[in-house]
Amino acid sequence: MMKYICVFCGSNLGTRPAYKLAAQALGQALVKRGLGLVYGGGNVGLMGTIADAVLAAGGKAIGVIPQALVEKELAHKGLTQLHIVSSMHERKAMMADLSDGFIALPGGFGTFEEFFEVLTWAQLGFHQKPCGLLNIEGYYDRLIALADHATAEQFVRPAHRSLILEAQDPDRLLDTFAAYEPITVQKWIDRKET
Repeated sequence: MMKYICVFCGSNLGTRPAYKLAAQALGQALVKRGLGLVYGGGNVGLMGTIADAVLAAGGKAIGVIPQALVEKELAHKGLTQLHIVSSMHERKAMMADLSDGFIALPGGFGTFEEFFEVLTWAQLGFHQKPCGLLNIEGYYDRLIALADHATAEQFVRPAHRSLILEAQDPDRLLDTFAAYEPITVQKWIDRKET
């Protein structure tokens, strides 16, 4: 049973109003389903937007942020819980441990890296949690096309390509998460070995 969804997203708002609206809608959809938010703990960009939406709707928002960003006054001060950690690596590990699924809203390199790390962990069998892209106004179309290309070129197995869930609407993506059946993957290594 899912309790918390980790959302990776930009520390900027991006160029389109639809990105902010999607972050607000996702926050409201999480609360409507009784799900809490785990995210990077920031008060800026789409990060701050989704946290504010969850809190305004009466939900729980847990942030995980490195001390260096707290010192730059980027930490959200109104969260249900704020975990302050020493490094980005510790941040990502804690966010993954606290979460039952992962969603990427629009964002930059950090968002891509965070999403692909948990996706790779799913591929390796470290977890069986759903990983999804909220593809607002085609933001992730080229990334999805790249995943399809890598599969066609036999660098990604079709079963592993199916690990990337995608939708243009928060409720539809969360419906997909609720119905998610993890695939069985052969483990090459255990998470403890990394």
